[in-house]
Amino acid sequence: MDRYGELAQAIVDGDEIQVLKTVRRLLKNGADPLKVISVGLVGGMESVGYMFSKKEIFISDVIISARVMKSGIDLVRRMCKAPARRPLGKVVLGTVKGDIHDIGKNLVGIMLEIGGFLVYDLGVNVEPQQFVKAVKERNAQILAMSAQLTTTVLNMQTTIEAIKAAGMRDDVKIIIGGLAVSRRFADKIGADGYSHDASSAVCLCRRLLKIRQTGGRNRGPDLRIVKRQRRERSDT
Repeated sequence: MDRYGELAQAIVDGDEIQVLKTVRRLLKNGADPLKVISVGLVGGMESVGYMFSKKEIFISDVIISARVMKSGIDLVRRMCKAPARRPLGKVVLGTVKGDIHDIGKNLVGIMLEIGGFLVYDLGVNVEPQQFVKAVKERNAQILAMSAQLTTTVLNMQTTIEAIKAAGMRDDVKIIIGGLAVSRRFADKIGADGYSHDASSAVCLCRRLLKIRQTGGRNRGPDLRIVKRQRRERSDT
């Protein structure tokens, strides 16, 4: 198991002490904070979600792992607070009108901050004109919108139209994400990009602003190993 796999396994186990210990060691040894989150912490949580979908664990296990993941992310943020420097770009972020889901949005914001962007998070249930105002006042290069409900996705299109009406469409790149949207939908409404997860959002923003990218492929723990270790613990 590689160094990120060890962290992911600790998330699956719901072992907060091991998660914090591993995060500290990885960061002190020069690991990429984005990979610590996306491969280790989020990768482990994805495995938990998969196991829950197969009815191999209980909802209580999912809740414990989610809390442990949050503790790990909080530690990464504390340890990676960079000294004041010029940001790679300014991003206005928010969940669209009618939608109050914020977990995915919050994770995107964290990843962007660690990735070197200055993020202005407007929260949830954001009106189109609130997005327009924030982009203008902050002179943002990127507008990132999230939607988890199919009933709210058209508010993304409404926001893009509001940006156009304000004469700012050529000045800002617009990206979307969330369970309710897809790359095809992004193309349909005239967005500049679609991100399927928090890690890819960072890469997408860098690409849109023509910033040189770094990093590699994300991998979580081997699910076969996870299952075997679960069985071994249940037999003891």
